Amino acid sequence: MSGEGTAFVYGTLMAPEIFFSVCYGDHNPSAAIRGLHTFTPAILEDYCRHRVQYADYPAAVPEAGHKIRGIYVTGLTDANMEKLDYFEGSEYERRIVKVQVLVKDGGEEVLGPEKSASVYVFLKPDELERGEWDFEEFRREKMKLWTRGDWAFGTFVCNRGDDIANDLDKEDDDKAAVNGVA
Repeated sequence: MSGEGTAFVYGTLMAPEIFFSVCYGDHNPSAAIRGLHTFTPAILEDYCRHRVQYADYPAAVPEAGHKIRGIYVTGLTDANMEKLDYFEGSEYERRIVKVQVLVKDGGEEVLGPEKSASVYVFLKPDELERGEWDFEEFRREKMKLWTRGDWAFGTFVCNRGDDIANDLDKEDDDKAAVNGVA
């Protein structure tokens, strides 16, 4: 797949700054990179978006009669999908679903054509809160943490992981010295 992949995003990735940070390591990429993708409002039927306990991000789970408004993203490469898989982690499973894009009809949004897209479905329903996750609340209260100037997903994960590993190694060395094992 070379730029032909699609996804339905419904949480933090609806913010272009986060999407581009995850896929390209830059929350404000060049116009050429931004132009590789389209972002269209869409609806995913028979799923519900819940808050994940102790997290800033949501989860989608199948729930008959519910629907999620999100964004249909096009132009995804295999490399983009691998980065999205890594970002979502083992708590989620990528599935192919049908979404309906929203189109303008006069001044109104109406359901448009049905499209296939990848979506990340949460695998741990016992870790969900009952309430629905709110994107506008996330933008107001948490977005700054996810888009600060020195944060880019790829570098953040690598650097943070290395720092944590080094800290843990130092703690182990300190414990060994205290216990006379060094």
